Amino acid sequence: MPILPTTKTPPKPSLSDLTVLWYGQTKIGKTALCAQAEGAVFLATEPGLNALEVFQVPILSWEDLLAACAEISEGKHPFKTVVIDTIDNAYKFCTEYILRKYKVEHESDLAYGKGYAIVNNEFQRVLTKLAFLPYGLYLISHAKEIEVETRTGKYTRIVPTLPEKARKIVLGMVDMVLYCDLDVSAGADGEPVIRRVIRTKPSLYYEAGDRTGRLPETIDLDYRKFLEAFQSAAGAPVKAQAAGKQAK
Repeated sequence: MPILPTTKTPPKPSLSDLTVLWYGQTKIGKTALCAQAEGAVFLATEPGLNALEVFQVPILSWEDLLAACAEISEGKHPFKTVVIDTIDNAYKFCTEYILRKYKVEHESDLAYGKGYAIVNNEFQRVLTKLAFLPYGLYLISHAKEIEVETRTGKYTRIVPTLPEKARKIVLGMVDMVLYCDLDVSAGADGEPVIRRVIRTKPSLYYEAGDRTGRLPETIDLDYRKFLEAFQSAAGAPVKAQAAGKQAK
């Protein structure tokens, strides 16, 4: 039987079909925002959910993550969005898992850089499997500054805190890279006004992007406003489910 398509695949209409990387400084509100996603379940690789009422699975090892992913893939649950908080710790657990499996203390202990390749392949394998499931996938990371050197000079860029190779894997597979930031402007009285925002478009000075093309360059750091921006661009009414609805 032929395997090549005869029709184009339409764009996914819902956020619960997309893979999104959320990153920004600590305590800016990334986790609280993702908790408002439709049918959210957290794979919690670090503490930090005590102040929120959410469905969560404590993840203390890569084996824990694999077990949770296996149960999610069976589909016998009401959840619609899987949130890994944080993806940084998930990568750390993946590295520790490979080191235990091969009985070495460091990736470099395996010849010819094979250790690094095995870790990255395992990390990518599991994330890809999750991304292909019929659920939204939200990955949370923190932010850090790196120095970028060019032929004309140096500049500072803000990127997710994942190690470089893991960061490339994640950036290559997600539909959106959303940078949660503080926007400072002058008020009417000349005093600074600080606003928490989501930055969605590529910049020389920070990592961001939106493959759907639906989002404006900047949105208030508010899930309802984020959802409104996404759905209004698609010509769809905002669903009442969005902000705050959890699986039952």
